[in-house]
Amino acid sequence: MAVLARDGLKVKAASPIVESAPLGPSLRRYANAAAVIKTSLAPPELLAALQRIERSFGRRNAGRRWGERVLDLDIVLWSGGSWSSTGLTVPHVEFRKRAFVLGPVARIAPVWRDPLTGLTMRQLKFRCARRLTRPRPLPIGQQR
Repeated sequence: MAVLARDGLKVKAASPIVESAPLGPSLRRYANAAAVIKTSLAPPELLAALQRIERSFGRRNAGRRWGERVLDLDIVLWSGGSWSSTGLTVPHVEFRKRAFVLGPVARIAPVWRDPLTGLTMRQLKFRCARRLTRPRPLPIGQQR
């Protein structure tokens, strides 16, 4: 988190680090965390700052979606509500489906509301966990 402060981003809260399985073709596991930061930057400028930090850690665009990377910093939510521009959508389009995002976010901002659904981070985490543990229907003709 210290690297964020060096870029002028004030860390107000940080979650514990959690381990997760990869999405896509990567074989290694990932360490995930969330932070609430304070900045005067608008979302596009914040994204540029986060991408500079990623590059300083050696991240390169490998041209492959969901490939292995040293660091991946995303803007998941923004206190200004929602934002949409070329290359950036806030809230993050997939965050409601990702337990590795919702777990850390709910630890540091449990009552923060998703500007699109109105649900709190705690509620979204619960819904995601319930969806992940729900039994899947078997194909027709197969019995349990």
